[in-house]
Amino acid sequence: MNLFFSQRDDESPAGLRKWAGAALRLLGPSWRAAPVRRIAQAASLALFLGLLVHAAGSFGPDRVGERVGWQEWLPAETFLWLDPLVGVSASLAARAWTPALGAAVAVLAACLLFPRGFCGYVCPLGTLADIVDWSLARADRLRGTRFRWLRLERRGWWSHLRFALLIAALVAAALGVGLAGYVAAVPVLTRGLSGSWLRGYTDGGWGRPFWENVAAVGTIMPLAIALAVCLLGRQFWCRALCPTGALLSAFSLLRLWERKVSDSCISCGRCRQACAFDAIGNDFATRPLDCTFCQECGGVCPAGAIEFSARWKASAADPPDETVPAEPVLSRRALVAGAVGGAAATVGARHGSRPPTELLRPPGALDEDRFLALCVRCGECMTVCPGPILHPMGLAAGLDALWTPVAVPVTAGCHQDCNACTQVCPTGAIQPLALAEKRRTVMGLAVVNTRTCLPHVGECDCRLCFEACKDAGYRAIRMRDIRLEVGEVPPGAVSDDELEAMGRIEAPFVSREACTGCGQCENRCHQAWVRRERVLQRSAIVVTPEGRGRRTVVQADRNAHVLHQGANP
Repeated sequence: MNLFFSQRDDESPAGLRKWAGAALRLLGPSWRAAPVRRIAQAASLALFLGLLVHAAGSFGPDRVGERVGWQEWLPAETFLWLDPLVGVSASLAARAWTPALGAAVAVLAACLLFPRGFCGYVCPLGTLADIVDWSLARADRLRGTRFRWLRLERRGWWSHLRFALLIAALVAAALGVGLAGYVAAVPVLTRGLSGSWLRGYTDGGWGRPFWENVAAVGTIMPLAIALAVCLLGRQFWCRALCPTGALLSAFSLLRLWERKVSDSCISCGRCRQACAFDAIGNDFATRPLDCTFCQECGGVCPAGAIEFSARWKASAADPPDETVPAEPVLSRRALVAGAVGGAAATVGARHGSRPPTELLRPPGALDEDRFLALCVRCGECMTVCPGPILHPMGLAAGLDALWTPVAVPVTAGCHQDCNACTQVCPTGAIQPLALAEKRRTVMGLAVVNTRTCLPHVGECDCRLCFEACKDAGYRAIRMRDIRLEVGEVPPGAVSDDELEAMGRIEAPFVSREACTGCGQCENRCHQAWVRRERVLQRSAIVVTPEGRGRRTVVQADRNAHVLHQGANP
């Protein structure tokens, strides 16, 4: 079938040009106007998705050893570092230098040459918003406009919302609460795409569908909102709501390069129509806080009147005040609303409902207060968890713990040959640990409930927790003989040896010095006696957060790291 030209034309340069023209018409005029920007966006999105998919990896517990080689060098958290709000807010909340802050400084410094260049060329969420905009535009052309009544004017009070969200996030961080991760661009996208919401958070309801789990579904809601608001206007998230873009806009005031319009402008208006970020005023002057240096306006200008050059460069340009926006860059109302909102969110987060004890966190997690300050709720640690034992926390522990990683051993144990979660945390909320050190790092302490454990109550012999711990190489559980009450036995009914055997049984005991709280024992007990046999309502051995962060006295047996078939069902 020939849609565009004959086979002979296909082999000619003219035929190739026709194919290229058809492809450009399909992609839209912005590809012709700014091909470098579109190529950079496509490459960034592909790299982001590639890192995310490779981090998730489709590695089951039986293949987790294959990850050790790459998980310590593959920078799966690269784009989280590149989001400057991640580094700035986390360091401000924790009052400490974080790995993400160095990358944030570099990105903000780049704004001197490319104002909001991260937004225009790199941000994967902005690229997805572009794809949604493109899809809506094609739907409008093919089927007619169905959502025109939802469209807002380009400028309005909503134009200042991103600054209000930025101020709220920074005020909360200054007060020691990390809320930026809920609204910063890359954490929103990473959390939404990570797939952790498919696993859900288990609280006595193992195996529930994700749509029945409010905490799990909630992790994708910010991303869904960011893409849904495209119905309100082109790049509405980037223009009006994104606090990361607002932070970059603030630094663009120090720009060294900028958009300039010469006196050859014919006032055709094509530049305003092409600009998705509404960075061009009615007089075709530049709004510096909105310009992302995408250069699409220059690509569509028929008179060649637009250039991007040094700020101090003299040219046949507009009057000196042309790049000054006609309206205030930030309204007082947005400033006050952001500050009050940040303070109110801090109070609500700190004084909301919190559990009486600490939560079971990943190995290498800092103490609870510093962990909550540094965690940006990106979900990266849950993405790389092969069990998965890590799940997003719900509201039971308060707003400040929402969507932070919590270990749920009933779904899986923490694999002895995996340290992936310690390698991908962008802010250091989970400290990077070498595999040997991770094996000795305590997540918690396993505690046997002697009132329900089947050997302890004399119901039956059971060595599941012992075998699970031995298979993991920790050997923190020992089986010891205990005495059972036999009751009255008629004389001569059994021999003395049989009577002695009836009064003894081997039961599990946990060595506090050797236990890391990996949860393999709890998982094995839960899968056998709660889920499969339905003998118990809850696992008879449960991991508590006691002793989190210390190192075990007994070194794990590296030669025993052979995954038992039932260790991680």
